[in-house]
Amino acid sequence: MKLLNKSLQYLSISIFLIVTIWSIIFYVNMLDEIHDSIDDGLENYKLLIIQKANDDSSVLKKNYFDESNYAIREIGEPIALAMKDRYVDTLMYMQDEDDLEPVRILTTAFENHGHFYELKIINSMVEEDDLIEDLFWSVFWLYFILVASIIIINNIVLRKLWKPFYNFLSQVTSFRLGRGKELPEITTNIKEFNSLKNAVNTLLQHSLETYEQQKQFIENASHELQTPLAVATSKLELLLEKGGIEDSAAESLGQILAIIERLVRLNKSLLLLTKIENKQFFDKQSISLNRIVQQTVQDLDEFADFKEVKIIVNETSDLNVQMDASLANIIVANLIKNAIFHNVTNGVVTVDISANAIEISNTGKVEELDANKIFSRFYKSLDKESMGTGLGLAIVKAICSMYGFDVTYRFENNKHCFNVRFNAQ
Repeated sequence: MKLLNKSLQYLSISIFLIVTIWSIIFYVNMLDEIHDSIDDGLENYKLLIIQKANDDSSVLKKNYFDESNYAIREIGEPIALAMKDRYVDTLMYMQDEDDLEPVRILTTAFENHGHFYELKIINSMVEEDDLIEDLFWSVFWLYFILVASIIIINNIVLRKLWKPFYNFLSQVTSFRLGRGKELPEITTNIKEFNSLKNAVNTLLQHSLETYEQQKQFIENASHELQTPLAVATSKLELLLEKGGIEDSAAESLGQILAIIERLVRLNKSLLLLTKIENKQFFDKQSISLNRIVQQTVQDLDEFADFKEVKIIVNETSDLNVQMDASLANIIVANLIKNAIFHNVTNGVVTVDISANAIEISNTGKVEELDANKIFSRFYKSLDKESMGTGLGLAIVKAICSMYGFDVTYRFENNKHCFNVRFNAQ
């Protein structure tokens, strides 16, 4: 969840709880005020009735509700002394009315000339009930509008507040080493955001400097290694061409020449792997993997004949991907060359091209490779005497990781199968 949404969530919950509690308290207080007002009227009416009863004894004989709103009946002294004023809300049939109406009843007791009486006074709450209902809906809509308004306003304010942060985050996300030295910028007067910008840009500046130093070192080291290796190769070849060398010495020189050639390949592979990991390949374009497979098979045809290996290509669909053309060639060439190199006499290499994947399977030694180590650098499990660099599959893995492709290995039907799943167009 985004920080903005998380902030809104906490803020909305807090506002919701605060306004809810406030609305309940406000509604209860207003309801209490209405009841207090009615009760004060009933209390005042009670005093008037008791005073009237002292002046007119006929009032004491009114023991049922008619056109008036009170009733009196005589009770015993113990009951009267134990009785306290009691207010109750109930429903009653009022005069000339067919429906029950809400009323509030005051039940009390009083003494008149040595006799004790129970007095019940009613007050219609029709208007007050309507008032309470109106009050409830007024509070409800006020509550709803207030909560919605606060959330909407805060949403707008928070989005505006966090906009510089998300713009800066977008710049940091799209920043790539080697593609430019312009650091992400943020325009705001918020201290925390400016501190974040300074910290991030300091780290990026350090990374840029380290990247440039590493890049320069690798290029210089590769160049410096290639020169003496090329000189050593030339001198050994001249020495072998002159002749007059004993067979054992010539064999030793040949082995040394093969080792130097392997060092040259190893140097080039390490340089390529480093460039891939540093994302120095930017020529992203639409590539037809079908054409690359066909061209690679054609280029390796003589090598396959020499190894007595047959290559079969099955195309069920056109496969196009967005990537650097040279890296696409490296993926296909390394996997096919690896399948030929580690094959057996009269073996088979099968290349299956589908809508979003290439699978290259080959016969070979009937021994499953370690799927956890197969793509590691310098890993050689089946052929310890191989003159390969041990970096071919590591390079394939690095390219796939850079583009988000998925490369996997499995051993099935006595065949070693390598599957590359692309993000096809």
